[in-house]
Amino acid sequence: MRGIALERRKVIGIGLGAGLAVLPAWWALREVAQEAGGDWHTDTAPLEQAFPLLGPLTDAKWVSSRDNDRGLPSPELVISGFARLAAGKLAELTAAHAFVAEGPADDFSSWFEKALRGEGPQDPDWVRSHELDRVGSGHSTHLWFDRRSDTVRFRALNPYG
Repeated sequence: MRGIALERRKVIGIGLGAGLAVLPAWWALREVAQEAGGDWHTDTAPLEQAFPLLGPLTDAKWVSSRDNDRGLPSPELVISGFARLAAGKLAELTAAHAFVAEGPADDFSSWFEKALRGEGPQDPDWVRSHELDRVGSGHSTHLWFDRRSDTVRFRALNPYG
């Protein structure tokens, strides 16, 4: 009986050791995949719901603070990313609202935004309307528009109210 218990411990120890050896490789592959930029959403419907004034969107790359596994989930939802406006929409918005030349202060500094670093329009010409930031459904909404590509960069805290 004592020999069986010793064998069982040995088998469990070998299995545990093999599992721990695979874990770093799995973690490294996961990190490489995330750095490659495939860890974002491309659906536009949630963004159109969060930002109804932007009208139908044609393309999107965005992330959420609830996307990745973390030890303590955040009670607050933050969405951040880029979306392409329909042709003529930015001209319509700039005709109806006051805009100033102003770009984002950072390049996606939050932990969940890593996949977006280096994405977005090349050499953007950002403008911002503080008025549009206030009418967003989120508690804290920031929208920057690139005049060259009809792209909006956004960051919104609790965008659905």
